[in-house]
Amino acid sequence: MHIREPVVQPITVKSLRPTQITVGMREVDEKRKRWREHKKKAEFLGRHLIPVIRGPKDHLYVIDHHHLARALLDEGQKVVVVSMIADLRALDRATFWSYLDNRAWCHPYDQNGARRGFEDIPDSMSGLRDDPFRSLAGELRRLGGFSKETVPFSEFLWADFFRCRLKRKAIENDFGGTMEKALKLARSSEASYPQHRFRRALKSVRLAPLTEPQTPWIGSKSRSGFPPLP
Repeated sequence: MHIREPVVQPITVKSLRPTQITVGMREVDEKRKRWREHKKKAEFLGRHLIPVIRGPKDHLYVIDHHHLARALLDEGQKVVVVSMIADLRALDRATFWSYLDNRAWCHPYDQNGARRGFEDIPDSMSGLRDDPFRSLAGELRRLGGFSKETVPFSEFLWADFFRCRLKRKAIENDFGGTMEKALKLARSSEASYPQHRFRRALKSVRLAPLTEPQTPWIGSKSRSGFPPLP
């Protein structure tokens, strides 16, 4: 059963659940500042829908715009507008997370770039940890250091690229100076590493377009134990 039209509805921010472990808190702070500057906040929210998956126990899981959701939560905003991408309520918790992982709809990696269990993903936006390298990657993209990719969580691939080449303390103590070094690295031959990861990800993951919400599976499991890809 597919949802032919986007299911858009207002939801309380505090009820949203993340599908990743970290964000760049510097980027969150920047979004908080921009939010305060907006005069027409309702109009802004209407233009920035947060894509979610409906999961077990009717919880809503954010699959993009984690930084915005966290910023709005920290600013005391009560309600946001979400776009329902898929309804996976029929799945048990273990299969749900395996399915999201298979579709690249979650990123269970911590602030050190290490893979963690799905149980380490926090239950609320307030539980997201800070990864300074993600802030570095986000700011570098904003300044044109690299393009926005269609691969999910692409900024985290760049964060891992910088994590092996720059020091965390340098980011915390001299963000501007570290940005200059990051920009040089992004333009160097070494940057073929994340680009190669992007190409591999595009070939290995079947992605559902965020602009076409759908219910991929609400029936019985396939022979593999996972719901079939739409």
